[in-house]
Amino acid sequence: MPAALPAPSSDAAVLSWRDDPLGAGFEQATLGAATLVRSVARPPRPRAAFLHVHGYNDYFFQDHLARAVVDAGYAFYAVDLRHAGRSLRPGTVPHFVTDLAEYRPDLDAAAETVRRLEPGLPLVVHAHSTGGLTVSLWAHDRRADPDRAPDLLALDSPFLDLSGAWPWRSVSARLVEVVGRRRPLAVLSTSPSMYATYQLRSNGGRWSFDTTLKRPEGLPARAGWLRAVLHGQAAVARGLDIACPVLVARSASSGRDSADNPLLDAQDTILDVVRIGRRAPLLGERVEQLVVDGGVHDLALSADGPRSTYLRGLFHWVDRHLAPTATRPTPETV
Repeated sequence: MPAALPAPSSDAAVLSWRDDPLGAGFEQATLGAATLVRSVARPPRPRAAFLHVHGYNDYFFQDHLARAVVDAGYAFYAVDLRHAGRSLRPGTVPHFVTDLAEYRPDLDAAAETVRRLEPGLPLVVHAHSTGGLTVSLWAHDRRADPDRAPDLLALDSPFLDLSGAWPWRSVSARLVEVVGRRRPLAVLSTSPSMYATYQLRSNGGRWSFDTTLKRPEGLPARAGWLRAVLHGQAAVARGLDIACPVLVARSASSGRDSADNPLLDAQDTILDVVRIGRRAPLLGERVEQLVVDGGVHDLALSADGPRSTYLRGLFHWVDRHLAPTATRPTPETV
């Protein structure tokens, strides 16, 4: 079992670590406008450092993911980006930016800090949904910067295409562009998240989370934010040049985000997985895809079987790239 050890760097003292609401196994520290979280438990000799990045209407609460990462032999960190989760400040609009590049300082600071705390270890950035889109653009921009660019990039259901995305399928790109420029805070779409509602343990689901930071009633999609997303997705459509290997993981199917969907707990009910698959090769020259039968939008929140499939495939992919000559099982790719 991994031992609870301090991070192996004198730079750790620079950060002011404090207890995290997740409990005794986690600590947090402020990084400018963002918040870095780390697992106190760590392998004696980590093979890599993981940095997890959340999505929209989301924050880091997946302690089971951290435990799985540590058990697999890696150090675990997560960042709550500005205006989200632990980094939400009074008077700010949750998750609101008008350009995804606004997150670059947060990602730069998180990557640089983890590299200082884990000297010599490869950096694996693991990002979900809108975080996956944001991190893809950042990794492209930082591809020549060894202090910031990830060594491996793993994307869990990345938001690469708005078309077919369930909460916003009635919103036109033309409307988003015009209103997003003139009235960025205007709400263009709002609806409850049956996906988040179903996941919540108090509703009979598997997971506990702070419903003020991940809202079952949903989070309004504002015009400025949607415009930023569309601009980011347009950059993906033109083609990125991410230098490191990329894994794009997704569910095998999509479905309605509604209570009467019998596969609500076995499909991606937020994004169109076919469109994710089509956009994935545009991220760079070394992209692989992992398709998880029965997975939900956040594959790490899936039922036991699909979740195990996802994590096993993720860790096998990471290990194969950390040790290319190793003969380990690899994810099923398409």
